[in-house]
Amino acid sequence: MSGGTGTDPLDRALLRVMLDAGASVGGVYVLADDEPVLQLTVMSGVPAPFLEPWSRVALAAPIPVAVAVRRRHLVWAGSHQQLVRDFPRTAVAVPYDFALAAAPIGDRDEDGIRGALLLLWPAGHPPHLSEDERARVEHGCRQLAAVLARHPRGSDGHPPRPVEPRVLTPPPARTVGPEEAQAAVDFAERLPGGACALDLDGSITLVTTGAAELLDAEPDRLIGARPWDALPWLRDPVFEDRYRAAVISRQPMSFVALRPPDRWLTFRLFPDGRGLSVWIVPSEVPAGKEYGPLPVPAPGEAVPPRAGQIYHVLHLAAALTEAVGVQDVVDLVADQIVPAFGAQGMLMYATEGGRLRTIGHRGYPAEAIAAFEGLALGAAKSPAVHALSTGEPSFYTTPEQMEGEYPGLPQLTGKAARAVLPLIVSGRPVGCCILSYTRPRTFSMEERQVLTSLAGLIAQALDRARLYDAKQQLAHDLQAGLLPHGLPPVPGLAVAARYLPSTRGMDIGGDFYDLIRLDEDSVAAVIGDVQGHNAAAAALMGQARTAVHAHATAGASPGEVLARTNRLLTDLDPDLFTSCLYVHINLRSGRACLASAGHPPPLLRHPDRHTRVLDVPHGLLLGIDPDARYEATEIDLPPDSVLALYTDGLVEQPGVDLDRAVDELAGRLSAAPPRHPDALADVLLENRYSGADRQDDVALMLLAPDTIGPDGPA
Repeated sequence: MSGGTGTDPLDRALLRVMLDAGASVGGVYVLADDEPVLQLTVMSGVPAPFLEPWSRVALAAPIPVAVAVRRRHLVWAGSHQQLVRDFPRTAVAVPYDFALAAAPIGDRDEDGIRGALLLLWPAGHPPHLSEDERARVEHGCRQLAAVLARHPRGSDGHPPRPVEPRVLTPPPARTVGPEEAQAAVDFAERLPGGACALDLDGSITLVTTGAAELLDAEPDRLIGARPWDALPWLRDPVFEDRYRAAVISRQPMSFVALRPPDRWLTFRLFPDGRGLSVWIVPSEVPAGKEYGPLPVPAPGEAVPPRAGQIYHVLHLAAALTEAVGVQDVVDLVADQIVPAFGAQGMLMYATEGGRLRTIGHRGYPAEAIAAFEGLALGAAKSPAVHALSTGEPSFYTTPEQMEGEYPGLPQLTGKAARAVLPLIVSGRPVGCCILSYTRPRTFSMEERQVLTSLAGLIAQALDRARLYDAKQQLAHDLQAGLLPHGLPPVPGLAVAARYLPSTRGMDIGGDFYDLIRLDEDSVAAVIGDVQGHNAAAAALMGQARTAVHAHATAGASPGEVLARTNRLLTDLDPDLFTSCLYVHINLRSGRACLASAGHPPPLLRHPDRHTRVLDVPHGLLLGIDPDARYEATEIDLPPDSVLALYTDGLVEQPGVDLDRAVDELAGRLSAAPPRHPDALADVLLENRYSGADRQDDVALMLLAPDTIGPDGPA
C-alpha cells in the first residue's frame, strides 16, 4: 500500500471531513470508469490490511459503500449489532464495536455519483447519527465531489485509477524538540513494569528497558517488528485480535500472556489515530484464563494463523455463501481472493464429462487458455489434472520447478509460481482453481493452510452455483416456451413487448403478455402476473394465457373475458391468484376498452407527450371468487399516442410507495422523446433494473396507433 502525507487535495478533503465529523477512520472510494466497481483510493485511521477485503467493492455487493451508492443516500450502522443485522458479511470480518456511515459522493442523479465516503466512529458513539454530524458528512461529500470533479485527466480522458490506496497518517498532536523527547523517554523508563509504542501497523517503534527485560528480548530485535512476529509465545491469534480491536474501536484493551516457562504478563493497549501505547506489567495467574505457551514451530511445521487472516477468510467465506451463479463465484475469486493473496493470474476450471472447461481467467494469454481447454482428466498431463487426480493441492515456487515437471509451461503462461487448488466436494472433483505469480514466490505453511481451506469453500460454492445455473436456465427456457415467440403484425399499430426474468432465486415467474388479432379492425392486448415463482405459477400462467386467448377470439367483451377466465382458474383451485389487464382496441374508431383484475394501472401518453395514469375499475384478482364481475372502461386512443401495459416488477421497489413509483414511470415515459415503441421500451428499462436489483419478473407492452383515421388504418 502506498503512503500519503495529506498534501493531495483529496487527502486534505478526507482528513478535514474526518476532523469535522469526529470520525476515527475514513476512506474515499472512486467509481471505476470501465466496470461497476468502487476502488478504495485514500484512507486514514487504520492500517491498510484492515480494509484489504474491501479495497475493491462491486456495486452489486451487500457492502455499506456499495449500498450507499446504489440507493444514493447515507447508510448508517450505529453498532456492531446493527451491522450484524444489516451487513452480516462485513460484521463477520470486523467483529468489533464501532459506528459506521457510508455516503455517496456526487450529485444523486443517474450519472452524478463519483464514489463513496466511508467513516467509522469509536465504540461508545450514540446509536444514531446526529443532525449536525449528518450535515458535516454531507458537506464533506460535496467537498470530495468538487475535488474529484477537478481531478486531472489521464491521456485516455479518464481520471487515473490508483493501483493501491494511499494511507494517510494524521498529524501529531504536537511536535517536540530533542530535550522534550528525551524527557518523554525518561518518563517512560521510570514507569513500573515496561512500556512500548506501536504504530498503527502493529510494529514496535519504542521499547523501554523494563519492557525488553519483561519480554526477554533485546531492544534491537524488537524495534520494527510486530510483537507476535518477534515473540513466538505471542503467536496466539487472541493477542493480535486485541490489537485489532483497540485500533478499530479506539478503546483500551488488555490481555494476559504466559512468557515461558512460568512468567505471566498483563498487556494494556491504549490506542489513538497514530498508534498504540502498551504498558506491560507482571501478573498473577489468571483463574480460568490461562494461555499456555505456544511451542516454537519447527521448520516447515504449521503455525497458528494470524487474526487478520482468520477474519479475512471468514469474510471470503461469507461472500462465497452469497455467490449465486457460476459467474458470481468466478468474479469473487478474481476480485477478492486473487488480490488478497497477491496473485497476478487466475484460472478456474469446471469438470464436465470427464474434461476440464475454462469458466474464468485473469492475467493469462489466449494461447495458454486454449492449450488446456477440454483436457481429459485421465489422459492429459497438466497441473490441474494432477491436482484433481490426487486430490491434493500443489505449490510451485519457481519456474525451474515447474519446468522440471511440465516442460514449456512457464514460457507459455508467463508465470513463475503458482498454487494449484483442486476443488473437491464429497470426494467428487468439480473443478480446479490456479493462482499464479509473475515472480518466484514461497508459500508458507500458514498460506498453504488458508488456501487449502478456501479451496474447499470455493468448491462448495461452485457446486451450488452450477446447480443454480442449470435450474435457472431450465426455468427460463420453460417460461420462454410459454410466452409468445412473436407478436402478430397489426397494420396501423406499432407494438413492442419485453420480458425480463427475475435474478433472485431459482424459480420460474408467472408474468405473461399476448397480442391477439381479433378481426381486420380490432386487436386485443393482455398482460398478467400469476402470484408466486415456481413451476405451479408457470403452469397457471400458461392456462390463464390460453383461457384469455380462447375467450377473446370467441368475441367476448373485455369484462366477460376476465369473468370467464376467472371461473376457469377458480375451478382449477391452484391456491394462486392472478392479476390481469385486458385491452380491446378498435382500430377503425380509435377507441380502446379496458378491464382489470387487480392489475397495476396502464399509462397513456398523449400525442403532446403528456402522460396520465388511467383510472381503470380495479376488479378482484382472478382465482378468488367465481362470481366476480369486471367492469370495463373506454378511452380514446388517438394516433401517435402510446398505451403502456406493465407488471408490478417494473415499478415495485423496497421502501417506495407504489403510487409514487407508478407516477415516476409515467414521468419517464413523458420525458422520453417521440420514438418507436421498441426504442421507448428500452428507455423505460434502461439503467433502472439491473441484474443485481431485479427481485421480480418484469413484463412490458407498448402499443402506439399510427395513422388511424375515421376510415380505419391507412
